[in-house]
Amino acid sequence: MDYLESAKRIESDLDAIRQDLHRHPELGNSENRTSDKIESMLKGMGLNVKRILGTALVATLHGRPSGRKVALRADMDALPVTETTGCPYSSVNQGLMHACGHDIHMTAALGAAMLLSGNRDALNGDVVFLFQPDEEGNGGAQRMIEAGVLEGVSAVFGGHVAPDLPLGTFGFRYGKFYAASDVITVTVHGKSCHGATPEKGRNALLAAAEMVTALSRLHAPNNDRCVFSIGQLISGTAGNIIADKAVFTGMLRTLGPENRDFMKKAIRDTVAAIDARFGVSSEVDIHDSYGGVVNTDAETRLFEQTSRKLFGDDCTRVLDEPTMTTEDFGYFIDACSGSFCHIGAGCTEPLHSSCFLPDVKAAVYAAALYAQTVETYLK
Repeated sequence: MDYLESAKRIESDLDAIRQDLHRHPELGNSENRTSDKIESMLKGMGLNVKRILGTALVATLHGRPSGRKVALRADMDALPVTETTGCPYSSVNQGLMHACGHDIHMTAALGAAMLLSGNRDALNGDVVFLFQPDEEGNGGAQRMIEAGVLEGVSAVFGGHVAPDLPLGTFGFRYGKFYAASDVITVTVHGKSCHGATPEKGRNALLAAAEMVTALSRLHAPNNDRCVFSIGQLISGTAGNIIADKAVFTGMLRTLGPENRDFMKKAIRDTVAAIDARFGVSSEVDIHDSYGGVVNTDAETRLFEQTSRKLFGDDCTRVLDEPTMTTEDFGYFIDACSGSFCHIGAGCTEPLHSSCFLPDVKAAVYAAALYAQTVETYLK
């Protein structure tokens, strides 16, 4: 099958799907209407569909028996953003919007299911479609994995719309792609006293300020990118009183597990050293969030080569730099193998903007790429 030409022929169907999904956005773990619609469509294609975790969907398309199984993932949740695109299919749910392109992601996966279900005799194995809740919140991917959705799956593929890529263009990244994110909260305990006699106290605010400055200068090894952004510092009760407590919070973003471990230790060591200098004591709380995306080489190479075959070299890019944003797709790759790509969005508004509105052709092209990739993988 010529998947690209076939995808173009169903563009009007995909446009209708996308408009409906965009018009009815739902927050993470509340994607009930979204799941109902997708489940009905997948069953209509003859896929076996299971609903888990309330709104998550696991749909299997059976090809020829081979014991091989590959997965495609799409996230479903929207954001608490009030839409200002002015498009005729704008959100009807007040204060909610698909401002991160998940409507395109779902449409692309459904398009791939339509293409592959019409060509199932060519599939040397099974394709599992994972429609995931709560990517924007608390990690729906991890909960799906814990529920066993990757049993027997050897690789998983997915993608995200990218406003910095032209429509019809795909970006691939080998190895470290998306950053891990961790919330860091440091609570500094000192001793208060009159501001006229600071030597009689232990200045928690001054120590915290020293920590903020020192921590902002930390670097990951091997010149890997790293961001530790501290956005809040709370301390003090009055201008003439030495503060006995200070609390600051920030977000650590690192690439790869080694850098993540290195930076966590460096933060703790830096805080301990400043504690000793200022005579204060501190608690460092590190709340682990998503672990980032590290693509595996073989699957990324297949993804890239498939794009070159379908769209040509000019529309296929190997990305030089990772992104410091985060994505819970990395949980899937950590559990088996796989690759995550960037999909040219056809719009230049930034992600999470109230004006973000990708072109539906992004879903059409991605559907073709997904379908061809998984068919080739199963061979």
